[in-house]
Amino acid sequence: MEIKKIAMAGTLESSDIQITLSPAENGGIQIDLDSAVASQFGNQIKKVITETLKKFQIDNVKVNAVDKGALDCVIKARTITAAQRALQQDEPAWEVL
Repeated sequence: MEIKKIAMAGTLESSDIQITLSPAENGGIQIDLDSAVASQFGNQIKKVITETLKKFQIDNVKVNAVDKGALDCVIKARTITAAQRALQQDEPAWEVL
């Protein structure tokens, strides 16, 4: 599925993550992660983002993620919100939840 517009979800507050999705130029899921804990949890954060985007069948996207210590459930929620905004879906994608 192709994203229709650039979309963002989340804040830069503590325990949150800001996810921005935009079309990728080279294809695939490209994740640019900015996190103070990237060396310890970077792979897990990227895994949660990638798995969530794959549930939406989004496979051509650039992800800019600014993490401020978010838990997996917050990362997933922000990614779902950004994906639905990027796809311009008005109804929740219950099958992804």
